[in-house]
Amino acid sequence: MRILTAEEIRLVEQKCFEKYATEAQLMLRAGKACFGTMTGAYEMKNRRVTVLCGNGKNAGDGFVIARLLWCYGANAEILLCDKMPEIAEPLLYFEQAMAIGVPVRRYQGEERFEADFLVDCLFGIGFHGEPRAPFDQVFTAVNRSIATVISVDTPSGTDATTGKICKNCVKADLTVAISTLKYAHVLPPANAFCGKTEVVGIGIPEDCYEAEYAETIEADAVKKLFLKRDKNANKGSCGHQLNIGGSYQMFGAAVMMTEAGLRAGAGLVKLTVPQSAYPLVAAHLTQPIFNPVLDSEDGTFSSLAIPGILQDMTWADSIVLGCGMGNNEATAAVTEAVLKNAQCPIILDADGINTLISRISILEEVKVPIVLTPHPGEMARLISCQVAEIQENRICAAKEFAEKYKLVLVLKGANTVVTDGKSVFVNTTGNPGMAMGGSGDMLSGMIGAFVAQGLAPFDAARAAVYLHGLCGDDAARSLSQRGMLVSDMTEQLGALMSELE
Repeated sequence: MRILTAEEIRLVEQKCFEKYATEAQLMLRAGKACFGTMTGAYEMKNRRVTVLCGNGKNAGDGFVIARLLWCYGANAEILLCDKMPEIAEPLLYFEQAMAIGVPVRRYQGEERFEADFLVDCLFGIGFHGEPRAPFDQVFTAVNRSIATVISVDTPSGTDATTGKICKNCVKADLTVAISTLKYAHVLPPANAFCGKTEVVGIGIPEDCYEAEYAETIEADAVKKLFLKRDKNANKGSCGHQLNIGGSYQMFGAAVMMTEAGLRAGAGLVKLTVPQSAYPLVAAHLTQPIFNPVLDSEDGTFSSLAIPGILQDMTWADSIVLGCGMGNNEATAAVTEAVLKNAQCPIILDADGINTLISRISILEEVKVPIVLTPHPGEMARLISCQVAEIQENRICAAKEFAEKYKLVLVLKGANTVVTDGKSVFVNTTGNPGMAMGGSGDMLSGMIGAFVAQGLAPFDAARAAVYLHGLCGDDAARSLSQRGMLVSDMTEQLGALMSELE
């Protein structure tokens, strides 16, 4: 599903106005579509509904909705929170609502909303910055109400393009997005204010969408990436995955990435770990091949292990590097040696990323595809900025970095961003229960397994991110968000893979 900025959707609509429909026709379609969605989601007959309208085009949708709700049997009213409508199209639908008797009143300030439902048609995609009076009071009153809040297009107080919010942003229970998703629906912090988001079409033809837009990762697209296994497949033909990671103190990261690689279908998985961590990981894993190598006094990799690691790399179809590895001069040397000598795609995570902070130019020397999987803190360190700057600019930050270093970037977090510097995908599976140590290790193992089985790195990253989120959703449903573990998610992965066969 497409994700557009405010300016992009305005251009799409303008093309539609020029070729197919008037602005008034699209406004009517939008109002009807929103009405259908909200009455499908809630029983609104004989309920008190206040439709909050500003003075822009979003108000026109509200006037249509109010009229339809009145005819439907809701006790609907229009609350004008600004001056009377002046734009031609909203004025047309305002007059139609008044003509059939829909009550209209003006916001008086310091009002408590007593309705069962509040329909937010104050701004839509036109909001940015902070609200002027009286909208600041209206936003506060909405959030203090016990009513169910339905926002049209985007909750008022959210910036449709950046995902930023104002200090008292409207918090919706349901947001009805018109035509497409906007960035506010998928980027923090605005996405947390949308509640459930439903997209409604209003009949804009496909040829009005001319640019390459960001998209969500969809189930059908993921399924198409996976071919059925050959009837005569064997462990050698299903991919060799080499995992390099773990340490005495963080051996669990190696376990989790390796279990995920196995569950994701890699034919053979080899785990290279420091010697001191080997007994610990071997106590939890029975299926992989093990390669214990020389370690340092602190239980991390020794630089003396590099020759053996390089020899192993000739066997691999994919390499996952960095999970639980530790960040010191020796592990940095291991990372550099792997990057410079690899002959297959590399998935670089966790400490593999952290070792690059002071030597980021190494990425420009790598001759094989790279998938980099930073969380916001690691991404901020990579580009020398604050985490807040990353979170406010997730898509642009990820896209620019991927384009500069010619790699696939997976910027983790709620609604993970996957980009190759040209195309951008945003994931919508997953839940807050996945915010725990080890979740990223699992994801890296999955990406490595899919690459080993022959998927292109960009495809493997998108598929893994989507399925990883589904594992989290399944684990949360069967247990709870707070009570689930990464091992619960990994167990779900095996069953989920059946959907791809």
